[in-house]
Amino acid sequence: MPEGPEIRRAADQVEKAVIGRPVLDLSFAFEHLQQYESMLQGSFISRVETKGKAMLIRFDNGFTIYTHNQLYGKWVIRNAYNYPKTNRQLRLAIHNEKKSALLYSASDIEVMRYEEVPHHPFIAKIGPDVLNERVSAEDLKSRFMEKRFRNRKWTSLLLDQSFIAGIGNYLRSEILFVANIHPDLRPVDCTEDQLTKAAEATIDLMWRSYENKGITNDIELAESLKAKGAKRYEYRHWVFNRAGQPCRIDGTEIIKFTAGSRRCYYCPTCQKKP
Repeated sequence: MPEGPEIRRAADQVEKAVIGRPVLDLSFAFEHLQQYESMLQGSFISRVETKGKAMLIRFDNGFTIYTHNQLYGKWVIRNAYNYPKTNRQLRLAIHNEKKSALLYSASDIEVMRYEEVPHHPFIAKIGPDVLNERVSAEDLKSRFMEKRFRNRKWTSLLLDQSFIAGIGNYLRSEILFVANIHPDLRPVDCTEDQLTKAAEATIDLMWRSYENKGITNDIELAESLKAKGAKRYEYRHWVFNRAGQPCRIDGTEIIKFTAGSRRCYYCPTCQKKP
């Protein structure tokens, strides 16, 4: 499943394609949404926001299209009306005189008035989006120690979108590694230094992934490994997807285990359990 950085990059591509030109044509695959097509045609898109793994396309006439890619949704940007050859099902198409923004395979699509967006079930419960809002490390540290979060294991907490929006499986392992936190711990078990590192790592790694197409490893190290012929999966992460390989810091073998039915990775030396 794409995580927050991937959705924000997709939103950037959609925004670049649709901002500044009137919508000439717009179509929904789902019959219950087709009533909105005539309402949105001729309008301008003012901005494209993200809330974790959801996208909000804001129109200047007071409407918003909400989409969530879930597992298989994919945005494709093409020259106007130039559809790709694909077996995917087209769910939403937005056309202007230059470009077409095409959403394939997603089934979670809604149209709302601006004032309805905050009350949408997903939006209402989602946590802060580091890539779309001003969120400081101090904000996150305070959140870590809130009563509803502080006694939950990090491994489940980091995947909870009501905690922090947009964190998925690879970011979970990477954040805990950079913060030197053993995956069995809870926020309440951590030192002040670990909480600070976790807050800073959450912000830094989400932005690093966004700016470097999914890379969470140290960028200079990644570039060095790439120059030596390493494949992308070999230089992309600190620990994720590196079971049995040496830790990039101290050489300890990276351990893979299952948490919340999903794979997780850690270094038993860098992430010692008290």
